[in-house]
Amino acid sequence: MYKKIIIGILVISMMIGMVGCNKSSGSKLTEIKEKDKIVLGTSADYPPYEFHKLINGKDEIVGFDIEIAKQIAADIGVELEIVDMKFDGLLASLVTDDIDFIVAGMVPKPERAKVVDFSIPYYAGKQRMIVRKEDAAKLKGPEDFKGLKIGVQKSTTQEEIAVEKFTDAEVIGLSKITDLVLELNNNKIDGIILAEPVAEAYIAQNSNLYMPEVILGEESGVSVAINKGKSDLLESINGTLDKLIKDGSIDKLIQEATELADQD
Repeated sequence: MYKKIIIGILVISMMIGMVGCNKSSGSKLTEIKEKDKIVLGTSADYPPYEFHKLINGKDEIVGFDIEIAKQIAADIGVELEIVDMKFDGLLASLVTDDIDFIVAGMVPKPERAKVVDFSIPYYAGKQRMIVRKEDAAKLKGPEDFKGLKIGVQKSTTQEEIAVEKFTDAEVIGLSKITDLVLELNNNKIDGIILAEPVAEAYIAQNSNLYMPEVILGEESGVSVAINKGKSDLLESINGTLDKLIKDGSIDKLIQEATELADQD
């Protein structure tokens, strides 16, 4: 436990140091327009936010986060390039300018805000869990997981919830949700904590899974992340998000992405 805390502190310290090294006085928006593309970092295992889907025989990354990113790129007037990686590697890639922004269902936690800037929140949802249907009657809440294993994606809000509320369970952290679902289906873990739309999407894909009624928490909202000091880019992104929120597009995109995730 102490080793994990020390490693976490070292990672944050290194990232703060990299922020200082990577700050520039130039316009990020001008730079993006000059190269005629903006590079998105995401973790495409989080339906309906972002996920892989076979469309017309081609593997594509889709989801309502991806549609939001496309609109951000369109409003700037550039092409969108998508880089898919593990969620726990996104912030480091942003700080080192390997990507230009993150749209990945990311909550703007204080420790993250030390190393990157966040947009206005564009969606807030409930935190739920999924279990196997055969365990639905006995696994209704955190108190039922004594001596059992609860799965979470590493470096997420769900991991914090597990540590805080599932005090008598063993917390299993993996980088990809697809691996967690596989572990649940193979009886290696007993439940997974997920954002509600993500839980619903995986249940639709796995008829043997079930979502108990318990609500484990409310998201404060997810935001787009960019490197610190890029106020022109942040202003452009906030403008796009504000438009999508006010005209109801976000809700429509969530519905469409959820329906797409449900399709075989």
